[in-house]
Amino acid sequence: MLAPPKFHSMQRSDGRGPDEIRPLNFELNVAPHASGSVLISMGNTRVICAVTIEEAVPRWMKEQGVSGGWLTAEYSMLPYSTHPRKPRDIAKGRMDVNLEKLGPRTIWVDCDVLQADGGTRTAAITGASLAVAIACRKFMREKKLDAAPMQKLVAAVSAGILDGQAIVDLNYEEDKLVSVDFNLVATEDGEFVEVQSSGEEATFAGSELDQMLSLGRKGISALVGAQRAVLARMMVTPPET
Repeated sequence: MLAPPKFHSMQRSDGRGPDEIRPLNFELNVAPHASGSVLISMGNTRVICAVTIEEAVPRWMKEQGVSGGWLTAEYSMLPYSTHPRKPRDIAKGRMDVNLEKLGPRTIWVDCDVLQADGGTRTAAITGASLAVAIACRKFMREKKLDAAPMQKLVAAVSAGILDGQAIVDLNYEEDKLVSVDFNLVATEDGEFVEVQSSGEEATFAGSELDQMLSLGRKGISALVGAQRAVLARMMVTPPET
């Protein structure tokens, strides 16, 4: 059996250890017209994730007789989220949703970065997963769904190698300095959705990859724990009137 990776006691510029994620907060219902919405804050990165469920599917699904529903996601950094101003851009993603259970509906997920300080995409994935779970619970409470279409929570986190040390959840300054960049997206039970790593003008060893993966899995576990805590509180909190 391989020994677990060892991490040095490096302290980062913001006081965190190499295996610590930034302070995390979820603010719910920030977009009142959405079926579910979350403002996720990870350190100084802030992303609004809003979910709208539409009682329709794309035209091509009807034409081709495809059953179930559809999910589409858009990620955008608002122009004022960085300094200097950033032009608008859009990227698509996906969630772990059973589209058959969704029925003939479309889930729209809109992620807008309000403030960027590293890890905007990973924060968007983590916040969007929670927003989808909240929206699906709302539809089940309203008897619009017989079974929850969302199969598993999903979370994402970054990691990297800085001065020979593996660290997790990079802020912007760290992201600029790392020699290796790593991103991990995984489900709540530890199954991988995406593992992506690249050397920034450098190669990296298998041991360094193992260290980043180990830190990433620990970070995912913390993020999923925070997601679950929010959903658990919702189970005992009376719904808003």
